[in-house]
Amino acid sequence: VPPHRDGGQAQYIERPLPEGPCDTMGEVLVWMEAHLDEEVTVEQLAARAHMAPRTFARRFQQETGTTPYRWILRQRVLLAQRLLEGTDETMDSIAWRTGFGTAAALRHQFGKALGTTPAAYRRTFRGPKAA
Repeated sequence: VPPHRDGGQAQYIERPLPEGPCDTMGEVLVWMEAHLDEEVTVEQLAARAHMAPRTFARRFQQETGTTPYRWILRQRVLLAQRLLEGTDETMDSIAWRTGFGTAAALRHQFGKALGTTPAAYRRTFRGPKAA
């Protein structure tokens, strides 16, 4: 159904539809990045994007090249890297802030993604301490 009717009947759409597609996925990605410490489901993300879960998962894969779960894991690891590089926070604190929940889960996912432990990563990045 076209957005505008022919003839003299009043339009229900007061302003024209945007020329390009709505950047719903971009908005969802920004929201996801701001809420890495929370557990989210595809159903919740789809609702934020005003899509059915299967449609959302398909569009997400098309636009990002990965699944929502893998995207979140990657962003959590990247955040953990930044925190390990720039703070003296404990592993438990970093695990909580990144959404991994426990230091063990952080170590597991960090190791899978980067092939090293968070502690070894921190030591390598910071180098030897000055005496």
